[in-house]
Amino acid sequence: MHHRTAVAGLAAAVALSAFTIPATARADASDGDIQITEVVANGGKNIVLGTREVKKFTISVTAVDDSGIEVGDTFPTMWNGIIHRDDGLYEYYGLVMPDDIAGKCVDESFTTTTCTYKLEMDPRVDPGDNTTAGTWKVSAHSKANDGDYIDKDAAAKAKVLRNSKLKVNASPEPVKKNKAITVTGALTRANWKTFKYGGYTNQPVKLQYRKKGTGTYKTLKTVRTDSRGNLKTTTKATADGYYRYSFAGTYTTAAETAKGDYVDVR
Repeated sequence: MHHRTAVAGLAAAVALSAFTIPATARADASDGDIQITEVVANGGKNIVLGTREVKKFTISVTAVDDSGIEVGDTFPTMWNGIIHRDDGLYEYYGLVMPDDIAGKCVDESFTTTTCTYKLEMDPRVDPGDNTTAGTWKVSAHSKANDGDYIDKDAAAKAKVLRNSKLKVNASPEPVKKNKAITVTGALTRANWKTFKYGGYTNQPVKLQYRKKGTGTYKTLKTVRTDSRGNLKTTTKATADGYYRYSFAGTYTTAAETAKGDYVDVR
């Protein structure tokens, strides 16, 4: 789900819907000794979106209170940014919430409960555009059996990244020993406005080699992509083996490693 939700603060958010806009005010709020001790999005891994496939993931929220946690009133929201308006309200740009606000809750003890929620991100809807790639915030709300409550605006962070693709081709094949081979390739990444993959320019990519019969790749050199995301370099062929390009990723774009291209050396 993609939302631009206008609210004037937590009180207004709760007035609109305590379940659809949880803990998305600009400041934390709490009453009593309840605590949110842990919030984890996607198992701590990056959320990587391409151009078509809907990404499914979970967010878990662990809360603690001496009276126990009220089941059905603990929930997360993941959001990217805030747009302030002239009328004093603000809109959340990029807002993803669970379809099932009840989640699946497990009592770790009398005082501690962990609730897990299923969420989805559609690259054609939820990011909005490429500017939201990077760090998103995870808000969390929880309520105790004795009425204590807590709202944390940024209880955790999650990386939402543009997917990348990497190609490689080494030639000629076969090649004489100690002769030069040319290794070409291309680095592209998902564009959340055009919903196509485009070249990722001026990026450092490692050329790596694995000798036949071994299990480890070694980096030969670093090559930068050109204005279209293309790669091209030469190296000496000393023995049968596999050549690949490896991209470490950036703040907005996921890492990727190409499948090795085998070269027969004679």
